[in-house]
Amino acid sequence: MDSPYRRELEVAIRVVEQAARLSQAVLPDTDKGAVEKDNHLGPVTIGDFAIQALLTASLHAAFPDDVFVGEEDASALRTDPVLCDRVWQTLQKTVGTASLPDIVLPTSPADMCDTIDHCQNAPGPGRVWVFDPIDGTKTFLRREMYAINVALIVDGQQTVAVVACPLLSPDAVMEAGVITNDSIDPTGRGSLLFAVKGHGAYVRSLSETQATARRLPPAVATTPLHPVTCFFLQESALDDVHRAVAEELGVAFPGSDLLGWVPRWASLAMGRANTTVWVYRRRDRHAKIWDHAGAMLLFEEVGGVVTDVDGRAIDLLAGRILTGNFGFVAAPAEAHPAVLKAVHNVLRAQGRTDLLGAN
Repeated sequence: MDSPYRRELEVAIRVVEQAARLSQAVLPDTDKGAVEKDNHLGPVTIGDFAIQALLTASLHAAFPDDVFVGEEDASALRTDPVLCDRVWQTLQKTVGTASLPDIVLPTSPADMCDTIDHCQNAPGPGRVWVFDPIDGTKTFLRREMYAINVALIVDGQQTVAVVACPLLSPDAVMEAGVITNDSIDPTGRGSLLFAVKGHGAYVRSLSETQATARRLPPAVATTPLHPVTCFFLQESALDDVHRAVAEELGVAFPGSDLLGWVPRWASLAMGRANTTVWVYRRRDRHAKIWDHAGAMLLFEEVGGVVTDVDGRAIDLLAGRILTGNFGFVAAPAEAHPAVLKAVHNVLRAQGRTDLLGAN
């Protein structure tokens, strides 16, 4: 792919490939060192910590003037020397001192913690890298679908996206049926998806070269639409609203049922679903930037439209938490107005006008 961001894309792909290998090395472990986050937002594993350290050290070495935003912080490692050593040893065993292009590791366990904490920034103007080292940590713990998400945002605009789905077949784009948490690639190849704004989205296996990448076809507004969601696993959302929207649109529900947001965006880009709706229980609940930035670009580059429930574009300058938006509505361009209207109709019918913004 020839674009002004060719260097950024090449480096990010090489680093994400190595991160995917690291995740695959940790995946079979029964004990992945999972600890609950202080903010009660789910578990974090040695894989999450090690991958964020790898992503940050490598991309910071290549682009030292850029800002870095990541999901994890090193507080648990600083208070648990045994866990810290496990993360450090994981980096050494899976990446080590091998001479690999663009791959850089922290120099010590202390430097590793500092590197992870280098991502505790808020996004703003300029060049900002955003990392989700493992999206779908709960499913990763079960050896089910998960993803690694890397995005470059420039002045609030998604510009480069690289996503690894180590358990998802790259041939899914040519297959029928839904993708679920336990849709495991029987060949073990896994998928790498990438995009540069204005230059399309592509997929290949993690083991292949860039020359084998296939451009993803345009999103099509089929009748009926094919939704992707997460059903009955997230307390933050309104399953009854999502089901009613599907009924209003005359589509199957839940369709593709995936816990992680990044695999959901990947399934939309690959055409195994073509619409998603997410309505939080309260207007003061908001998404996190690392679950969406970059991964959304994959769908947009095949012709998808992504807005919030109010029909507004997603504001990636709002901060680590996307406080400028409420929920998500995504569909092919020609179908998006009908999906958005169905969401509004259901909220009014269910007496939830408190969840509708001023339109």
